[in-house]
Amino acid sequence: MPPTRGRPIAIKLLILLLVPLTSLVGLWAFAAGLTAGDGLRMLETNELATHLAAPSEELTTHLQNERLSSIQFLTARRNPNTLQVQRNITDKAVQSFRKLAGEQSNITPEMAVQLTALNRRLDQLPQLRREVDSLNPGPLDLINGYSQIVDASFRLYDAMVLVPEMSLYRNARALAMLGEAKELLSRERAMITLIVSRGRMAPGEREAFADMVATRRLLYAQALSHLDDELRAPYQQLIASPMYAEFVEAEDAMRGQAILNGLPAAAATWPVDANNLWKASERNQRQSNLALAKRITPAAAGILTKIGVAGGVGLLAVIASILLSLRFRKRLVRELAGLRDAATELAEVRLVKLVERLRTTAQPPTAAEVAPLVVKAETAEVRDIVQAFNNVQSTAVEAAVSQARLRHGVNQVFVNLARRNQSLLHRQLLQLDGMERGTEDPTALEDLFKLDHLTTRMRRHAESLIILSDQTPGRGWRNPVPIMDVLRAAVAEVEEYQRVEVLQPPAVALTGAAVTDVAHLMAELVENATLFSPPRTRVDLRTTTTPHGLTVEVEDRGLGLPREELDELNARLAEKPEFDLAQSDRLGLFVVGRLAARHGIKVALSPSPYGGLTASVSLPAALLTEQAVPVGR
Repeated sequence: MPPTRGRPIAIKLLILLLVPLTSLVGLWAFAAGLTAGDGLRMLETNELATHLAAPSEELTTHLQNERLSSIQFLTARRNPNTLQVQRNITDKAVQSFRKLAGEQSNITPEMAVQLTALNRRLDQLPQLRREVDSLNPGPLDLINGYSQIVDASFRLYDAMVLVPEMSLYRNARALAMLGEAKELLSRERAMITLIVSRGRMAPGEREAFADMVATRRLLYAQALSHLDDELRAPYQQLIASPMYAEFVEAEDAMRGQAILNGLPAAAATWPVDANNLWKASERNQRQSNLALAKRITPAAAGILTKIGVAGGVGLLAVIASILLSLRFRKRLVRELAGLRDAATELAEVRLVKLVERLRTTAQPPTAAEVAPLVVKAETAEVRDIVQAFNNVQSTAVEAAVSQARLRHGVNQVFVNLARRNQSLLHRQLLQLDGMERGTEDPTALEDLFKLDHLTTRMRRHAESLIILSDQTPGRGWRNPVPIMDVLRAAVAEVEEYQRVEVLQPPAVALTGAAVTDVAHLMAELVENATLFSPPRTRVDLRTTTTPHGLTVEVEDRGLGLPREELDELNARLAEKPEFDLAQSDRLGLFVVGRLAARHGIKVALSPSPYGGLTASVSLPAALLTEQAVPVGR
């Protein structure tokens, strides 16, 4: 039945053109949506700044004031009404913040996590106040308690900084750092109030105050380096003012070792200096936040305007691309049809035949086999594609020829090395045989037998290299050999031959031409069984006759293999495997496969009843004969 005719190449070319054009439209829509999304996110950020960031900033300010009032109440033990008034203001700020936060619908998951954390901290505020009223808390614990609530507020503000425009984002992050620096200034103000009212400073308090000072100055330096000139100017004026210089001197004095011996006379003005600087910082923070918020809406409008212009131009470009594609479709149909036919012939006929031939011989290809593609085309791109196909053909042919030469060279190296080793090992075996016959010392004789066994195994490994090179070992037998002797010879070439038990086989013999290869094949399977089974377990060799010949089973008691791996190994053993240098850890598998293919032997692996593997070797009747034939070499 002839194959179903596909769509004409004109329709295929139209579909082919529609794919990039559709992708272009999709990319245009994606870029437009992405840029518009940036503008919309900036508007959302502006809304969050108005309805969430501003109330959060106000709440932070009131918490800072309440912390100072609480320290003043603990140290002076007076003015409880002032503290209660500040608490009422803070409670109103908390209530307003929670109401506005609950009304927001554009909160991101990260913001929701931070908002939940802030609400948990705010729920701890009544307990913190009760500790203040009981006059029990340590001053540092009280400061840290309020600081944890304020820190949660700053983490929420960090999650709200979603401005996509780089300069606005940099300024927003810098203002957030300045807000944290102002919070540290508030903590210093509380510490100064505590220490001045007490008249002394404890060692632990000096270390905590020094950490606050170092962190505040670091945040100031980092934040000011990221602000633009307009937003940086008020802070530079503040830093250059005498008020800031006096406060820095107070900080340095309180960080010094001498403060532990008593406060200096100038300490009386420290609370005033701290309060003045905090008010100035609060004023600068509010003004900077308002100035940054005013920039967001114009920036978002600018982005939306740009996307409108760019989107219109992009849409015109898409339409022009469609018209030009349809104009050249007819010409391209003809040229692509010729290119398709030539490429199909190259890929499915010429290269396939060439690669198949190079697998068996290293002879270079003929001129007809590497003839370049010839396609009549007027379009430069199609000509380039034809030239590209010719380059691909040349590269593929060169790679195939190089690989064929490499395989041939590797085979020759294997054969030469193996032949040399085989000759030396054969001479060594003859020498060992003479030494065994010439000695009667049991200890020396045992050592010679071990050396003889080791040399026999070395000879088998050398012959494996010859087999992998599609050559035959030099050893051979003229007359048939009983199958029992063949199996014993195979077992003798295995290191742990004591674990192998050869059950009595039928009275048949193996033809002399197959003796060496069958013994080698069985030795590989037996060695594999001993290597992958526990040392004290037994490996059995059973032989049974079948209508088609003789079956030898090698059964071990190892761990076995998964069914998928067994199927893969059996598929390789069913055909003559091509030696792959990348799988050198399975040389025995390649050797068994080559020997089995050479003599028409079937090898299959299956699970053993004992949990290991059973390797079944089916010897065809053509390799068998009667055992009555005399044995000779």
